[in-house]
Amino acid sequence: MHTVGTFAPTSAAEARDRYEEVGPAAQTVVREVAKAMEFDREEYDDRVTGDVVETARDALFANLLAVRVGTREEFDDWRAAYDGEVAVVGSENVERVVWHAGPEGEAVAATFQNEEEAAVATLRRQAFGRLYRELVAEPE
Repeated sequence: MHTVGTFAPTSAAEARDRYEEVGPAAQTVVREVAKAMEFDREEYDDRVTGDVVETARDALFANLLAVRVGTREEFDDWRAAYDGEVAVVGSENVERVVWHAGPEGEAVAATFQNEEEAAVATLRRQAFGRLYRELVAEPE
């Protein structure tokens, strides 16, 4: 078993702090990509909206989440010891699993056979959508 990624928030406050921390990086990435695409000032102002930067922030945050990668047996052992709900997607007939436990007693997992990178990327998107999106959303 091994872990990829760096963020494993243990509380809602820590998740919100981490999400805030990636904000400036998201703005920089969007600005540099727009520059590489040769946007002039007017096109930049028209196309680079707050939603674009927020999408970049969401993607950066999700991509940094710590995800465990292991065998079905390692996952089953972890799950037996985990005191929370686990949503599992995929087939029961494959040998490997990726998973991430959020800060509020919920976890997501996905099974896979060969494509570890794809499984990790998919799981991170699921983790963000299911465990973090509302948690890090700014109150209205």
